[in-house]
Amino acid sequence: MWYHTGIKRSIPVMPATPHLPAGVRYLVGVDGGGTGTRARVLQVASTVGAPALLLGQGEAGPSALGQGLEQAWRHVQLAIARAFDVAGVPEPAPSELALGLGLAGAHAPSRREAFIAGAPTFGLLRVDTDGGAALRGAHAGAPGAVVASGTGSVGEALRRDGRRLTVGGWGFGIGDEGSGGWLGLEAMRLAQRAIDGRASAGALARAVWSATAGERNALVDWCARAGQNGYARLAPLVFEHAEADACARRLLEQAAVELEALAHALDPAADLPVVLTGSIAQRLEPWLSPALRRRCVAPQGDPIDGALRLLCGNALPPA
Repeated sequence: MWYHTGIKRSIPVMPATPHLPAGVRYLVGVDGGGTGTRARVLQVASTVGAPALLLGQGEAGPSALGQGLEQAWRHVQLAIARAFDVAGVPEPAPSELALGLGLAGAHAPSRREAFIAGAPTFGLLRVDTDGGAALRGAHAGAPGAVVASGTGSVGEALRRDGRRLTVGGWGFGIGDEGSGGWLGLEAMRLAQRAIDGRASAGALARAVWSATAGERNALVDWCARAGQNGYARLAPLVFEHAEADACARRLLEQAAVELEALAHALDPAADLPVVLTGSIAQRLEPWLSPALRRRCVAPQGDPIDGALRLLCGNALPPA
């Protein structure tokens, strides 16, 4: 498990420490996805307008809402506790925290509302999607687009006329094309066809067999319990075997096509700067077209920065 250093430093994550409810002493930003959860804790400055002080960062397991609301809260709270532990600060009461969350699966209104209803009594609580947090962090609240692909995939944009747009992100098994979960699922389908003799047993199929015990009954059992996170863990095998296996190469080519489609739907005029975020999007960058790669820029901040911006009034329009 990796933890952020506990060294304290001032960071310009937000324009200034915002006006907060009485009793709030800490700002917490959380980036929660299908593979893991990261929480960053800042101490509120004693003077309004002064920068907050970074205390620490912690990690925990997945908090995508589609994997269960109870699990999501458990891992969010564990990541926060670990961040305070890294900082060497006793974990305060929830009422002392202003919490901004960017969570996978928060695009479903009923699921988001149920998640919020199960929250402890925080001093302030604001929730957006993981894509919205990534967008806000990547462009510091300015117009731009984000193509995010990790465990899942989604495209987000803030257009120059102030409109916010979300494309993709429909969820594992239905959408999330070009994501780790999607790549892993496609790799498993190939492995199943190969074990049946319906496809050749190339390097990728054999690697999937090796990772999942390699015979029919074992594959059936593995698939029954894998879920989105389990399939996403197979995605690195596709990259590892792309040079030797034409099927793996075709999967990466198709994944790149899917991310290109997200970018085009977000901004058909190709006017906005684009940030690629998430481990799969970044690994797929060499497979993207030169035209899209020329528009790609370095992010100004990460999704946790975007979650923190939820707390300072730098909120984007609803998707």
